[in-house]
Amino acid sequence: MESATRVKEGDQGPEPSYPSPFVTADGGRFRSSLGLRDATAGTYGSLLAGESARRWAVRAGMAVVVGLAVGFLTSDWRIGVTLGAAALIGMTVYSVRRYSEVPRWRTPSAAQRKTEAQLRVMQRMGYRVLHARGIPGGNGQIDHFIVGRRGAFAIDSESWDKRLPLRNKLEKLYHGRFSKNERIDEALEEALVAQRLISEELGREIKVRASLAIYGPGMPWDSHRLRGVDIIQGHKVRKWLRTGKDRLTETEIEEIYQAALKVLPQRY
Repeated sequence: MESATRVKEGDQGPEPSYPSPFVTADGGRFRSSLGLRDATAGTYGSLLAGESARRWAVRAGMAVVVGLAVGFLTSDWRIGVTLGAAALIGMTVYSVRRYSEVPRWRTPSAAQRKTEAQLRVMQRMGYRVLHARGIPGGNGQIDHFIVGRRGAFAIDSESWDKRLPLRNKLEKLYHGRFSKNERIDEALEEALVAQRLISEELGREIKVRASLAIYGPGMPWDSHRLRGVDIIQGHKVRKWLRTGKDRLTETEIEEIYQAALKVLPQRY
């Protein structure tokens, strides 16, 4: 039942051999500290596009092989085409679920990837999302910071043993016989620090709603507020985000997002 939030000191990935890029405050192109400008960004874009094309070529090749093999064995080209297409769809879905915006040298946990996949849908609805943001002055980490029309949210994703039940007893959360109150308090503290820093940056008070998205054990609820933190079923993250009480404008969403980008450093 290892927490996906704490990151051991010194357990950092290899340092890149090139200068670290920076993003302008208005979301403009990358510029390095050595003055490499749009040409560098274009080079990176070309590399990424080429990598994507290679992945699609591999998937298509494997699908063709499957289709030909099945068609030959069954003597029916229609069955071969059907199973080849199914294989291509299956490989694409698997790849999408495995994709993460977190750099590859710091592979996110399975729980974080599952939440991230749900948040990509919310991004298409106008929500702004940051992943793996550190807490200044400490080792804490907000796995996912989200701001949208319904407010600002901090989500930590956890994968716990599905064989042990979750129980709420006298404002205490137990996973089997193990108390999880310390983990809940950590999530609340991280959200409160983010709330304070963003409020100071904007010059006005904003609210950040804390939550733990739990994968594994069954729950008798979709979401349950405990000790100031929402305990939610991992696969119900999108539903929970729609329960926010705030009503933010597009301008406010962008201001909060840019402030969070500035005051919550990228963890890795």
